[in-house]
Amino acid sequence: MSEVVTGEGVRLDLRPATFASRAIGGVIDLVVEALVLVGVLAGSSRLVTGLDGAAAAALTLTLVVLVVVGLPTLVETLTRGRTLGKLVLGLRTVRDDGGPIGFRHALIRALVGVVEILLLIGAPALICSLGSPTGKRFGDLVAGTYVVRERGTVTAAPMAQVPPHLLGWVTNADIGRLPDGMALSVRQLLGRATSLHPASRQALALQLARSVALHVSPPPPAATHPEDFLAAVLAERRRRDELRLAREQAVRARLAGLDSVDASLARVTTA
Repeated sequence: MSEVVTGEGVRLDLRPATFASRAIGGVIDLVVEALVLVGVLAGSSRLVTGLDGAAAAALTLTLVVLVVVGLPTLVETLTRGRTLGKLVLGLRTVRDDGGPIGFRHALIRALVGVVEILLLIGAPALICSLGSPTGKRFGDLVAGTYVVRERGTVTAAPMAQVPPHLLGWVTNADIGRLPDGMALSVRQLLGRATSLHPASRQALALQLARSVALHVSPPPPAATHPEDFLAAVLAERRRRDELRLAREQAVRARLAGLDSVDASLARVTTA
């Protein structure tokens, strides 16, 4: 299982595809490419026969490159990492951060794949995949991608809660606007604290608590644990944001009601 945390504090549990599933999907894609190539060459046979030897060879080579490199690049770019073989096996190519791939990633994978899969009969891809924890082939290493099973789950990080002993303090505290990056770091720390090394967890919590304390007044009670302080501030910040949004929605609803009343009165007066 490969865990990736996005910028929104969402944890992605992505399962790297096994070599067997990737191999089967690759065979399906190669068969499709071969059929397309045969069809393209057959369709251009009349054009090729009307050219001299050098021009015919150049045209044939161009068509082969377009099918072998251009076709998988186009398909993976448009489908964000899915080919027919991957669709059948429930796979998808993603970036190392879990996001969808783009044209550059697809092109690099296709170019390297010509060498490691077609020219060298897949031997380098097999060796590289067996030595990589996420089953990467050389094309994935160069492009910064890997293949995952799409059945991976997406779970939201748990919401921070105010520790009971800090409820009275944080309710009356003056909490300034936390920078978005700082709030995100706090949310990620609280969501992944149990998976961190104790020393790293403590050091990171202290560092974040000192930064957040610059935006909070008065300071928390003495001997407050840094993680309790961070959880209280984050939860109270969320509660106040929810109250503010609720008040704004109520005002908009009230104004909308007044506008409808004014419109009705205007129609009655006109009539």
